[in-house]
Amino acid sequence: MKKTIELIKNRSDIGAGTRGSDLGIDAIEIAAINQGNQFFNKYPYVDVETRNNSVYDPNFSPYGKRIKEVLHQCKRVAIAVEETLSANKFPMVFSGDHSSAIGTIAGIKSAFPDKTLGVIWIDAHADLHSPYTTPSGNLHGMPLAAVINEDNLDCRINEVDEETVLYWNKLKATGAQQPKVLPQHLIYFGVRDTEEPEDRLIANLNIKKYRVEEVRERGIDDCVNEVYGQLAGCDFIYVSFDVDSMDSELISNGTGTPVPKGFDPAEIILLLQKFINSGKLVCLEIVEVNPLLDSKGNRMAEVTFDILKVVTESIEAVI
Repeated sequence: MKKTIELIKNRSDIGAGTRGSDLGIDAIEIAAINQGNQFFNKYPYVDVETRNNSVYDPNFSPYGKRIKEVLHQCKRVAIAVEETLSANKFPMVFSGDHSSAIGTIAGIKSAFPDKTLGVIWIDAHADLHSPYTTPSGNLHGMPLAAVINEDNLDCRINEVDEETVLYWNKLKATGAQQPKVLPQHLIYFGVRDTEEPEDRLIANLNIKKYRVEEVRERGIDDCVNEVYGQLAGCDFIYVSFDVDSMDSELISNGTGTPVPKGFDPAEIILLLQKFINSGKLVCLEIVEVNPLLDSKGNRMAEVTFDILKVVTESIEAVI
């Protein structure tokens, strides 16, 4: 039976260091409305209840800011994703900050506990810190460390309090006690702004990373075909698209941590279409649009919606 798309709207930004990505979904919807496009009326959707009021609480660990609230939020996202998949629908997840990916991946693993999941992370950042290595304490820099169950203690720079350790371990166990993703099944595209603990962990775990320049030099087809080989043993692929993977100077600074020299929208579309056409795509997540930081009006949301329109047609053709 042919699947249908279900939108999951997670308006949460409590894992970020700056406020505003919780408004990213609304900004994308406004971009659609301004084009006279009925995209957000076309598909059923789930609104995930948020805990955004926790940003008013001044008491938080410096190495896991609002980690308890992020844990609860990720559990809510996981339930929404699991229920969508169990209803034989395709979850298209819109989130504020990238800590949400812990919940999304947990939901996929809860729905398919015996399946092997590959992760394509299209992002300017590796998001591979733990409370022991984080320079900021923001959870949106830690989702991949959580899902591969990696503390990176060899690069430890922080003395973490017991409560943070407790909730960090709960985050790592969300959806599955064991690692939800193996390092060899994690692939980066566009990562270009990292810290030394992340670089060392990427090297030690031999995580594959495709730089923007490499993709352009070799060609998208060559890189993606190589990825297909590496993920051949995976039953499903989850793709997470952080809009900061795009060139902030070319597009907009309307994201929490903009970085220049990224992909252009046409390259993002081609990458996403390639992974859609693999037939293994189980979920697509789009994160980190922040209209409060956009100096070009609503430009980042508009570009993101233009990408979304094209790739959604590709998803519908496959599912």
